Amino acid sequence: MGYAALLQIHLHFPDNGSLKGKRKELQSVKAQLHQRFGASVAETEHHDLWQRSTLTASLVGRTAGDVAAGADRIERWLDAQFPQGVRVERAVMSTDEALD
Repeated sequence: MGYAALLQIHLHFPDNGSLKGKRKELQSVKAQLHQRFGASVAETEHHDLWQRSTLTASLVGRTAGDVAAGADRIERWLDAQFPQGVRVERAVMSTDEALD
């Protein structure tokens, strides 16, 4: 049995003045989440707003502790990158729960 962590990441870009600027920042954040933590990431809400974005990220692993620890590392990194505020909601589930 495997485990997955799903993270919904709510970002605010108070100094951003355009969609182009937001997309540039998001591209960097998504790449870092993938490269540093092995997360799969997609922008899932607020596509047309230039100061807000919601990303959904996922991690998979062999144990619940592994994916929870990975989610903790992601949250700490996001807090450091976005001192003006980031909100993360998350859930950890087994493959049995997800496929039921």
